[in-house]
Amino acid sequence: MLRRLNDALPGLVFGILIYGVFVQITGVWFVADKVRYSIGLWYGIAIAIGMSVNMAKIIYDSVTVDAVPGSNKANRKVIAKSILRYAVVVILFFILGYFGFGNLFTAFVGVMGLKISAYMQPLFDKIRGKRSGGSDAPAEPQTGDSVLSTEGIAIPDAKNK
Repeated sequence: MLRRLNDALPGLVFGILIYGVFVQITGVWFVADKVRYSIGLWYGIAIAIGMSVNMAKIIYDSVTVDAVPGSNKANRKVIAKSILRYAVVVILFFILGYFGFGNLFTAFVGVMGLKISAYMQPLFDKIRGKRSGGSDAPAEPQTGDSVLSTEGIAIPDAKNK
């Protein structure tokens, strides 16, 4: 399901989870309240995964569904959904802080897993490509594939006519 939204999304989610395991294993030994540390961290990791899926869905929708030439509808929708995403994150952090069932700092560290995973994505892809014997070169379009025009609309490949 994740790959339908974006080819890089499964790798991004995997990177966030690896980051979470790494921070959990290295940091839990240095804090007094291990339970709040862990809850805050995995709360932040869950938020990061939710944000990545939401971003991939917004990008997919704006490129495919809402791509109408000369319309700012897609642009306005992306901006509105991005603002809503960050509002939800603020609300989730407020809930965590208000009820105090986790550590706010480690929740923030968990959310930063999205950034770390995004920056590490090219390295993960290179490692995965070398293990599978693949190449770093982009795949050539297949017969019948469509290409995106400058307006973002899928058009049939001209070579196939």
